[in-house]
Amino acid sequence: MIFDTHAHYDDEKFDEDRDSLLRELHKNGVSYILNASSSLESLAANMELAEKYDFVYIALGIHPEYADRITEAVLDKIRVLSKNKKVAAIGEIGLDYYYGEPSADVQKKWFERQIELARELGLPVIIHDREAHGDTINIIKKTKAYQVGGIFHCFSGSTEMAMEMLDYNFYISVGGVVTFKNARKTVEVVKAVPLDKLLIETDCPYLAPKPYRGKRNNSGYLNYVIDKIAEIKGISASEVADTTFANAKKVLKIG
Repeated sequence: MIFDTHAHYDDEKFDEDRDSLLRELHKNGVSYILNASSSLESLAANMELAEKYDFVYIALGIHPEYADRITEAVLDKIRVLSKNKKVAAIGEIGLDYYYGEPSADVQKKWFERQIELARELGLPVIIHDREAHGDTINIIKKTKAYQVGGIFHCFSGSTEMAMEMLDYNFYISVGGVVTFKNARKTVEVVKAVPLDKLLIETDCPYLAPKPYRGKRNNSGYLNYVIDKIAEIKGISASEVADTTFANAKKVLKIG
């Protein structure tokens, strides 16, 4: 059984075949999917996905790319929607300094507020951290995010950062990047992090694993990620799949 802990099936790249693809994935061993919100528009789209597919759970939150569109009214909307039992986390939220906007101050403000909302609701958080490791760690500590814990999605930090975040009640999630030829840092993280603290994800439609790199990603390609983790750790693929599946259900409080 496979649990894809980070997907974006509400993305327009799935508009032509979303239903047939999801139903086929479920038949072929993908037991659960966590579909993460990013924009204001994706909140409603994700609620529709959760209602339509019993194996799709969702995270509600606003990606740092859209931090300048967040208001307290938006947080109130998330607060109300989160009463639905299919809402398993707040996310994806965090910091992204790659493009330089919105400003770091705006991103940090709403990252903190969304963590505070997660603590209020008792839901784990899904963290997006791109070129903002120091500030991300500081905010996690400042806001006591460890009280709800969560997932570092598509982890890109160092081994040292990964091990520190384990102490703060976070799981480390990896996807197709671990199969890339230049993924030395991610491979080292996978070696160091105990299997019972690892998760797998697609971030689809992005970051398809080798040999599909550059093409549209989907949860059916997670076997390549599983096989690579098994190779790195010197264990069976079934052990990787079973343990990461159990880990996901634990952190997201499913079942």
